[in-house]
Amino acid sequence: MIGLMFERKMIRNLEDFFVELNKRADRAVYFYRVNGYNEAVRDFICRYYEEARTSGVIIEGRIPNPDEKNLSFYEEMMGMEFQMSTGFIGASLKKWLPRMNDYQRNNVAASIYDTLDAMRREGKNENMLRNAYIKFMCWLYYKFERIVNRIGSQKIPKILYEGSVSNYELKLLAILASAGCDIVLLQYDGDGSYLKFDPQSKLSFELQLPGMGKFPEKFCLKQLRDEMKNRQNMERLYGGKPTYTNCTNAWIEGKGLSDITKEIQARGTDSHVYYNCFCRISGVEDKLLYMNMLYQFRLELKQNHRKLVIVDKEIPQPSPEEINGIHRKNYQNQEQMLMDLSNNIKYHANIELQKLMNRAFMKIMLGEAEKSGMSLNRLTGKAVYLLCWLKRYQAELFGSWRMPEIGCFIHMGGCKNEGEALFLRFLSLLPVDVLILKPDLNTVCFLEDKNLYEIHYPESLAAEKFPGDGAYIQIGTAAYHAERELDTLMYQDSGMYRNQQYGQATAVTLQTMYEEIKILWEQEVKYRPNFSVVGGNVNVPVIFAKASGVKDGELSGYWAGIKMLLTEDTILVKKTPFIDSTEYNPVKAHATEFFKNGRLRKDVIKSHPCYKYGFLREEMQEHILDKLGLLIERRIIKGTFERGVEYTIIATVLNLDKNILRLLQKYDFTKKNPKFIYINTTEEMISLEDSILTAFLNLAGFDVVYFIPTGYQNVEKYFNGDIMEEHQVGEYMYDLRVPDFDTVSLNTGQSWLGKIFKRGS
Repeated sequence: MIGLMFERKMIRNLEDFFVELNKRADRAVYFYRVNGYNEAVRDFICRYYEEARTSGVIIEGRIPNPDEKNLSFYEEMMGMEFQMSTGFIGASLKKWLPRMNDYQRNNVAASIYDTLDAMRREGKNENMLRNAYIKFMCWLYYKFERIVNRIGSQKIPKILYEGSVSNYELKLLAILASAGCDIVLLQYDGDGSYLKFDPQSKLSFELQLPGMGKFPEKFCLKQLRDEMKNRQNMERLYGGKPTYTNCTNAWIEGKGLSDITKEIQARGTDSHVYYNCFCRISGVEDKLLYMNMLYQFRLELKQNHRKLVIVDKEIPQPSPEEINGIHRKNYQNQEQMLMDLSNNIKYHANIELQKLMNRAFMKIMLGEAEKSGMSLNRLTGKAVYLLCWLKRYQAELFGSWRMPEIGCFIHMGGCKNEGEALFLRFLSLLPVDVLILKPDLNTVCFLEDKNLYEIHYPESLAAEKFPGDGAYIQIGTAAYHAERELDTLMYQDSGMYRNQQYGQATAVTLQTMYEEIKILWEQEVKYRPNFSVVGGNVNVPVIFAKASGVKDGELSGYWAGIKMLLTEDTILVKKTPFIDSTEYNPVKAHATEFFKNGRLRKDVIKSHPCYKYGFLREEMQEHILDKLGLLIERRIIKGTFERGVEYTIIATVLNLDKNILRLLQKYDFTKKNPKFIYINTTEEMISLEDSILTAFLNLAGFDVVYFIPTGYQNVEKYFNGDIMEEHQVGEYMYDLRVPDFDTVSLNTGQSWLGKIFKRGS
């Protein structure tokens, strides 16, 4: 009977664990301890785990000792008799584990006997041997019954034990190894505990491979199981595996346009690989030749019958019709959302291309999902935009696509936002050459990707449009480019600025002394404290203040002081309210369409018939909408996200007075900023709409000052927190009538500084 048992042998490599029984030399089984880690070990554990899960036993932590119920059942079935013989053990196993055949039963019985005999030789008495025997029998029944009846089969049963093994657990594992099981012990804390029970390593071998180190912190089977489950979920999300895969940039020579015009067949020979390019070229090599070079490049692509899409400045935002064309539902989780939205990817003419699109979509969106603070709603919005753009350009890039064809997508000017960058990263995974041209070195491109190939040239050229196919082409002369170069030298980091040089601004509210308001009022913002330009964004120092009371009660000086602030770029409000909430506002009926899921829908606003700012320059339209979104997001107005005040904010800001719009249109963020003065001499509270307006103008870069001679708290009612500076100017005065400032004399006997601030003239 002993001759039936298996021998524990050393492996030649990890692959030996997965060799079938009849291909193993000398009926060998493998019992190994894993005390260290490298990538090969990780791959082995993952594979061994799967084998043990399907045809073995996995132990995470100790094997539970038999409890009272287990022992009572054993006693009821088997009694408490014990004899130290293989015949008794074999007969007991036949009754206790009836699914085992004679071969399996004899192996297990002989192995149990040998273990108990070794214990007897160590001095264990018969009672100890009986207790050990009953423990082994209970463990075999409750933990290993599913594998003992597989002993001797070609697929050898696998046992994977995680943790520090106990003395009797080790004895049982040795029994199962001799009976015909492979065993792996995962010992994250090393061999110390194990060697207490097997100091000569007679029962198992230690795995030793080159480059093994400590196990990573928190490494465990649960972590591996979760990762494998995630991989399985990802495969399910990806759908069928595509036949083709991409080789991006590995074949290029770094020549930019020449790489893209290279014959497709010359890029590589593997019929299951498409060879595409993902490249950004910043700056230009030669200003005089650049536009003509692009024109010739375009002609060559057309002559080679390449599918081509060119986008100037930015990819147009999806229209409401495009967004509505994406079939979607309400989603409870990310996986459900991606699975459902991926059904919008259709390309029936070539199922392989559809698989590639689906796989690229999943890879890009799952990467986005891992970003910090990414909510389900935001991720859904990104996915919808990406799908809109795919549907828009799909026919132009992939019409009648067949391997190894490669389309070409050119973005002239660089990605203006993360959405554009996301779409280009998506395209780079498909049979498309993606080229980003950024000839103007002063522009910013939001695209970042580890696979992006970068080419940099020192010259800068302000070219916004790719030269058309035989259409109107502008190519600058040498004198023109010399002038632009001089322009760059003058206005870059020099403290001087071109007219309307910057299109983005952030208002920085100054804390000032009251006397400083007049001093700062007429200054260009670039001379004010805290002015700066960072990455194309202007930080504009502005005034937002309330002046309470009248200095020494001297009304002539008070009104004269206000008149001195009335520049040509100042809006003056003399009567409360400035905006009458009862007057017709065409935006009110549509405000709920413009703000959904916590996001201002700029694209919907701009395309709506009630939108009346389309005549403004594009940068100012974006500035207005950005500050509108910020006003809502910061909850500056009380009731925002509580009583629907956000919709009142939208209706108010999108229906501004034409004089305010004219000031915004001419507003240059580096020069004098527009002004807004609000005088309230009564007890009447300033309205919600007026509060919204002044808070918005502050964010937009206006200087805003309230003159409240009564000192009443009629300004702050609708503001959350202290968002403006209050100055106590002098004594409070009531029932004043605001004069016609055309009749107010500035010659009051004293200067503005003397009258208002009590300084000599």
